[in-house]
Amino acid sequence: MDEASINSLWAWVATAGLAVITVITRAFFLIPRRDLPLPEWFKRGLRYAPLAALTAVIAPQIAMTDGALVSTWLDARLPAVLCATLFFIYKRGILGTIGIGMAVYLPLRLGLGW
Repeated sequence: MDEASINSLWAWVATAGLAVITVITRAFFLIPRRDLPLPEWFKRGLRYAPLAALTAVIAPQIAMTDGALVSTWLDARLPAVLCATLFFIYKRGILGTIGIGMAVYLPLRLGLGW
């Protein structure tokens, strides 16, 4: 076998292995016939998992540019986040928060070039 065939074979093996691992980990809670007993502290902690994941994805996008912290206040993301946060504190609505954030971000980014 030549090197290209071996590399292709390893790519297929890796893809199949990742697919199997993904199916097993995602189906882990569906396999048992009865509910798994979870401690109450663990159940309480699971309520915050989506918020923690969202924060971990969005926070670097807001605070960093090209791997470095934002170094100027003339960045459209900062006023947009501030306005969206204030709206959420006042109204507690997700859709409005996104709308306000984008309504502030787009004119600053596209209109002023921030």
